[in-house]
Amino acid sequence: MTLNQFLVFTALSLLPISELRGAIPYGLAVGGEIWWIAPLAVGINALVPFIAFIFLDTVHKILLKLKWYEKIFTALSTRAVSKIHAKVEKFGYAGLLVFVAIPLPVTGAWTGALGAWLLAMNRKKSAFMVIAGVAIAGIIVSLVLLLGIKSLNFFIKKI
Repeated sequence: MTLNQFLVFTALSLLPISELRGAIPYGLAVGGEIWWIAPLAVGINALVPFIAFIFLDTVHKILLKLKWYEKIFTALSTRAVSKIHAKVEKFGYAGLLVFVAIPLPVTGAWTGALGAWLLAMNRKKSAFMVIAGVAIAGIIVSLVLLLGIKSLNFFIKKI
């Protein structure tokens, strides 16, 4: 993996939309091996709750003075709370873990951390649950990719 590819991989691991769902397939596509790509993507994505909490406690307060930022943040935060609130109310911190662990769009570490922050959940417990969810999501994405690649290779050999 070249430096540029590693930087793209890192960015994909950190970006709210792609997270592990984009980073792990990209890492494999540029020649990485699953045994180091998946743990590295999980490790990078595990930084998200800390980045999110620091951002929301500092820079966010300054940016809220900008109308366009306030509008975007209000829309995102309303969506995050609507997605996560029922699960957290019903299952507590385990609900946060399950929410982050499901590797679907808008269910990753960023939304989990934002929801935890908006719901004023304990930071340490929330960060731990988000990281645990990221680890589970990494396993799920890796297994789906491995099973898909093996199935694809099986069918190609039959043809």
